Amino acid sequence: METVLDLLRHTVTSPWVYLVIFAVTAVDAFFPAVPGETVVITAGVFAAGGEPVLVAVIVAAALGALVGDHVSYAIGRGGGAHRLARLPADSRRRAGSEWARRAVDRRGGSILTASRYVPGGRTAVTLTMGAVRYPLPRFLFFDALAAGTWALYCGLLGYFGGLAFERDPVKGLLVGVGLSLAVTGLVELARWLRRRAHHRAAHRAPGP
Repeated sequence: METVLDLLRHTVTSPWVYLVIFAVTAVDAFFPAVPGETVVITAGVFAAGGEPVLVAVIVAAALGALVGDHVSYAIGRGGGAHRLARLPADSRRRAGSEWARRAVDRRGGSILTASRYVPGGRTAVTLTMGAVRYPLPRFLFFDALAAGTWALYCGLLGYFGGLAFERDPVKGLLVGVGLSLAVTGLVELARWLRRRAHHRAAHRAPGP
């Protein structure tokens, strides 16, 4: 464990860590299998000890997320919606895409900001916003807000975890990641409850 911890500490305190954070958060925006949150939280944990610099971690994460979201938007604008439409009707990605399309039509800016905290949801939303030609200036504005708050949230989550477990950064990392997963779970639960309520209301509505 000590060897692994030393390797992790050496990696995170390297000057190249900011480029790694930028790259991982950018790819995570259109390929959710890459653990963007975990990388930022990990850097935040070690930032509690002085290296890397927390502000630089947050800036690198925000810029990476912003660039990645625009790549996803461009993919959607270039035909990503057609590929999603060919997914099986009962697949999770198809369901996420359909949810995103309805949400964008109703309240694009707020749903873009909220979806940044849901790994799969943010990709579906940015793809769909590109596919439906959501105005790019508005997308840039709301996405900058979303990426900035998300990076601040992840960085501070790791930082305060690192402060709480200064002598045991692994525990700080586990606490930070655990809280991140809990927040994501709560967002997903709220979305599911709202969808369920709308579904029940639709069934109770009187017919013509």
